[in-house]
Parts: sequence; C-alpha cells; structure tokens
Amino acid sequence: MPGQMAKPQASHKLLIGIVIGIVVGALLGGFWPAMGREVQFLGQLFLNALFLIVVPLVMASIIVGITGLGHIRKIGPIGRRTIAYYMLTTGMAVIVGIALVNIIRPGWAETEEERLNLRGAQRLPDAAYRISNNTVTLIDGEFGRSFDTERMVVLSDQGIRGVLAEKHEPGTALTVTAWTDENDASVTPKAEGRGILVDLAIAEKVKGKRDRSIGDTLKGVLFEMVPTNLFAAMAETKVLPLIFFSLIFGGVLTTLGAVGRPVIAFFTGLNEAIMKIVFLLMLTAPVGIGALIAGRLGDAGGFEAFWPDLVRLGKYAGTVIVGLLIHGVIILPLILRFFGKRPVLPFVANTLNPLVTAFSTASSSATLPVTMRASIERNKVSERSASFVLPLGATINMDGTALYEAVAAIFIAQMYGIQLGPFAMVIIFLTATLAAVGAAGIPEAGLVTMVIVLQAVGLPIEGISLILVIDWFLDRCRTTVNVWGDSVGAAVIDKMEPDAAEAEAAPAAAPA
Repeated sequence: MPGQMAKPQASHKLLIGIVIGIVVGALLGGFWPAMGREVQFLGQLFLNALFLIVVPLVMASIIVGITGLGHIRKIGPIGRRTIAYYMLTTGMAVIVGIALVNIIRPGWAETEEERLNLRGAQRLPDAAYRISNNTVTLIDGEFGRSFDTERMVVLSDQGIRGVLAEKHEPGTALTVTAWTDENDASVTPKAEGRGILVDLAIAEKVKGKRDRSIGDTLKGVLFEMVPTNLFAAMAETKVLPLIFFSLIFGGVLTTLGAVGRPVIAFFTGLNEAIMKIVFLLMLTAPVGIGALIAGRLGDAGGFEAFWPDLVRLGKYAGTVIVGLLIHGVIILPLILRFFGKRPVLPFVANTLNPLVTAFSTASSSATLPVTMRASIERNKVSERSASFVLPLGATINMDGTALYEAVAAIFIAQMYGIQLGPFAMVIIFLTATLAAVGAAGIPEAGLVTMVIVLQAVGLPIEGISLILVIDWFLDRCRTTVNVWGDSVGAAVIDKMEPDAAEAEAAPAAAPA
C-alpha cells in the first residue's frame, strides 16, 4: 500500500518540476535568446535519449501486446477497431478545422495593404530602387536586416518580380537571379521603380515534393512498411516498418506453442526493463524539457522577434489553436466518457506528463515511451491494448496535424484571394485526413504532407513560407493533441475488447 501511494506523489512532483522547467525555459529563451541557444544541447540530449529507447520499446511492446491476445486470430478485430477509431477522429478534427477557418476567415484582408502585411510583405525603404546588372540598389537608405532564404522583389509599378539570391547581409545590395512577369516569362525590368519585398520562399523540407500526390504518399507508406533492411529502419527510427515486423513476429510466436514461450518471456522482460528506463529518464525531464523550450525560443529570436510574427498571424494561429481546443477539450473527452467509460478529469490528470512532453519535443514518436508508461501504470489501460494501440497511433493517428493542414490550406487560399468552392472543401477534407496518415511522428513533419493538400486544390506551394515563422509553436500544440488522441484511443479500444479478462488470463494459463 505505501508503494502504491508513493507513485502518484512522485508523479505529481515530476509534473510540478516539468511545469517549472517550461516556465524557466520560456523566460530564458524569451528574454535571453543567446543563453537559450547555449542550453539547448541539454534538451537535445533528453530528446536523443527518448528516441534511443523508441525502437526497443516499440518492438517489445507490440510483440508482448500481440502474444498477450492469446491467438493470432484476435489481431484482426483489434486492428480494425483501432484503424477505424483513428480515421474517424482524424476526420472529425478536419471538419472542425474547415468549419472554423471558413467562419473566422483569418486570411481575409479588407485592403491590399492588409493583405501584404499578412503575407509578410515589406515595402522597400521609401519604396525606391535602382537596377543595374541584375542588382537592386536601394536609393533612399539601406534595408537593415539579413536574409537567409530566397525572397521575391515584387515591382508593383511594372507587374514583374525578381527572385533574390539566397543570402544578403544588412546594408548590401540585393542581387537578383531572374526577372519574370505574371506568366513566368523572362523579362527585362526598368532601371528604376518602386516595389515591395515579399517572402515567398519554399521551405527546405518541402522542396522537391511539388509533384507528390496523395497516391504517391500512400504508396510510400506501404513501401516503408516493408523495408529492404530492418536494421537500417531501426537506425533511422522508422517506426512503421518496426510495427509491421513486430505484428508478424508476435503473431507467429502465438502459433509456436512451447517453443515460442521462452521468446515471449524474453520480450516481456525487455518490455519491463524499458519501462523502468523510461521512469529513470523522466527524472531528468524538467531540465531537458526546459532546455528544449529555451532553445527553440532562442532560435526564434526571443519574445522580441517572435511577438511581431505572432501578432501578424494571430488570427491564423488563433484559429488553429481554437480548433485544437475544440477537438481536444470537447470531442475527445466526450468519446472517452461515452465510449471509453472513463471519468475525464482523472484520466487527463494521469496523462499530463505525456502531454507536456509532447509539447516540448513536438514529436509523438519521442513521447511514445512516456505515453505508454502513463497509460499502463496511471490510467490502467491493459498492457496488451496499450502495446498495440499506442505505437500504431504514434505513427498514423494525427488528429492535430490533419486539422492544422486543413486550416493552413484554406488560410493560404484566403491570403492569395482564391475562392474555394464546396468541391474544393471536400478535396481538402479527404487529402488532409489521408495525408496525416503519411506524416512521420517527428517535428514539423506536417509541412511535407501539407504539399499534398495544397496541390490537390491547385494552391501555390510557396504559400507554406507564409506560416513558417510560427509553425514551430503550432507544431507543439498539434503534437499535444495527437498524443492526447492516442491516449484516449487506447482507453476506448481497451474498453471495446469483449474478451479482456480471457485474454489477460491466457498467458498465465499457457504454460500448463
């Protein structure tokens, strides 16, 4: 009894420590960005340690979960229920996002000046320039900031645009590599004129993905399930092929009888050892999580640099966050209460550690060890259900990512002044739901699958650059909802298992 009481107390102390770590990290990175970047390595060490145990945890937990079902025939029903649950909740999240972005219209601007501001446009100093040998020289002063990405000079009095070279330092001339008109034909610009500077960079992570369709993505998921080298998949922390192999391996073990029991016992012991390592690792979580937050805010330039971007894209960020709150605070708790038959508040309290870890790491895969420990030990989800549902959820269940992609796509259309009809909304619903399945459980993976959604309705892929400045923050918010959806799913699927007691008793009865 004393030991049972100690676990909740220790968990509460850990949660308090994590909250303190987040606050200290935010203050450090927000007010002293350079210091935040200096301590970021501590957070990266914590993140590396989480990824270190993902591979053995996924394989051991899946194999233990499958063998715990008692017979290979029982894999089909739980698999169908899990996938159906994940697809249903992801679709519901996308509907919420589409409804909100059409009601709030965060990308709509009353004037051209407002539209330019939303798109991150900046007028050249005194709006004047001189062109000589493809070099834009500012006539009335210097443009006092550096550029690390490609940008566009849009010459409003000529209707043409010039692609700037990749790197510029404050006070230097802006070198242009190409001048094109609205039809992308090469042109020669006037020697002088007035214009604006608009950021239309294509994110490095989505370059080369322009022609990728939803079919290509789904085929890629299937090919990833069957890699040519399982050990290479382990080295690259590709969770999906590990899940596929472990499902088959665990299923085969259930058919081997006495020969398979020592192997099952080995993986059971390995699973227990990994969960113990998770417990020890979480003791360092306050420092690691605080350092991650400090480093990310430091990279963003602190509060002073991040705040203007947040204000400029405030309606967009607010729309995404409100959608995530509706899905995470209303829809998922209702599902938990009526289908999982669980009291919501205690369940939330027991899941706080995974949620704050998800927010700090922006990775559902890295959070998986913490999620499994909380589900099994705190929320009393059976190990066989948690071991099957949670690793699968960290790979294919992306409620928050799907909602974000739908909102972002329509927001980009609004900023470009493109009207989307009902058919386009249906296409966005389908592609956002399916593309989220192909999103990896790593930071900013949604940016890559965003290309599919934009391409499906003919929106410019360059529009992704308009939301990059605050994507790192929204990425943490949507990952938190992804992990919350995984936790609720484990409880719901566990409740839906009709032969839970029989399955739990099966391993114990097997040796006899």
